Amino acid sequence: MLSEKPKHTCAIAKSINVLGDKWSLLILRDVICHKKARFKEFRNSKEKIATNILTNRLSSLTEAGLIRKLDPSGTKKSTRYIATDKGIETLPIIVKLFLFSIESIDEQFLNESQINIKHQITSDSALFEENRKKEYLAFRGELEKGLTK
Repeated sequence: MLSEKPKHTCAIAKSINVLGDKWSLLILRDVICHKKARFKEFRNSKEKIATNILTNRLSSLTEAGLIRKLDPSGTKKSTRYIATDKGIETLPIIVKLFLFSIESIDEQFLNESQINIKHQITSDSALFEENRKKEYLAFRGELEKGLTK
């Protein structure tokens, strides 16, 4: 007998099912905010995600429609992951989580890029979201056209 997936009756429960693990939002952060697109780039993030977990999360995010796999030449090395429009919709969640904790992190532990992002988000989070979305959409467009390497 095949078991059916449980139907969610709560929007928060459904969202947590897709985004509630430690890695999914960090991968989406890397895709949208840092324009990472390759498996190796995700592996090199400061959080040091294990290869098997990264593979699993990329698959889950793809299945959920939050990212899409580009494979221009059909090789693993040419594979890129890009956020879909649905994936880009997680940016406000990422920003809110950032704002929830950033003041408790001493700036001496942040690199220059992180400090710059902190100042951008804390001064005007709506403008940060708008600019990041525009920048990411332009980047995604370039990847889709095969203009970047």
